[in-house]
Amino acid sequence: MATDSPLPGHGGAFVSAAAQVAGEATLAPGAVVYEHVQIGAGTTVGVGAVIHAGAVIGEGCVVEDGAVLGKRPRLRPGSSAEGAIGPLEVGDGATICCGAIVYAGARLGARVIIGDQSQVRERSVVGEGSVLGRGSTIDFDCRVGARVLIQTLVYVTGGSVVEDDVFIGPGTVTTNDDAMGRHAPGEPLAGPVFKRACRVGGGVVLTPGVVIGEEAFVAAGALVTRDVAPREVVMGVPGRAVRQVGDADLIERWR
Repeated sequence: MATDSPLPGHGGAFVSAAAQVAGEATLAPGAVVYEHVQIGAGTTVGVGAVIHAGAVIGEGCVVEDGAVLGKRPRLRPGSSAEGAIGPLEVGDGATICCGAIVYAGARLGARVIIGDQSQVRERSVVGEGSVLGRGSTIDFDCRVGARVLIQTLVYVTGGSVVEDDVFIGPGTVTTNDDAMGRHAPGEPLAGPVFKRACRVGGGVVLTPGVVIGEEAFVAAGALVTRDVAPREVVMGVPGRAVRQVGDADLIERWR
């Protein structure tokens, strides 16, 4: 057995001799920690959780049962997701819930919550205090800001940008490829952009490259095929502007 393979220890967990686990960290039985992982003080790792090589987990984090951290992607030849992959970085006080998967190369800010059975792909960044709901996906190369609320079963497609204080309702689907795979190799994809403090209701579908303006509001079930102006209220299929967001509804009134 290689010297960097996980070995029994830490109360029934399997921990590589090349891992660095702070003395105040707690590892449950069946947890597996691979080589060169760093786990900060006060972090707890649940039953059957797996932390792959090189991941850096901050202080006071919670990694719940069955979560997988630092997984490397398995891609088809020529996949748009190809690219360099560094170590996973998890900020202090973050929570990765049961069955969630956070890939190598992702970065989670302080106090982020990644819900049960959700997924954060490689090279994506999630800002401090943001929440990803159960069963939702943040695909590769996404940028998610601080204090973002992404609800249950949302798909944030590769290359999307989600600025601070955005709300994305349950079941929202985003897309990034008008040709649905029939484009030249290396042609860039166009994920949507959610500007600061915009709100998108449940079941909304966004076509590639659309921009949802700052403080805009997209009603539940809308199909967004064009850019939405700042503070515009959009509803329907296809989405159409019906009014403006009033001053009383701006985020500064609700902090």
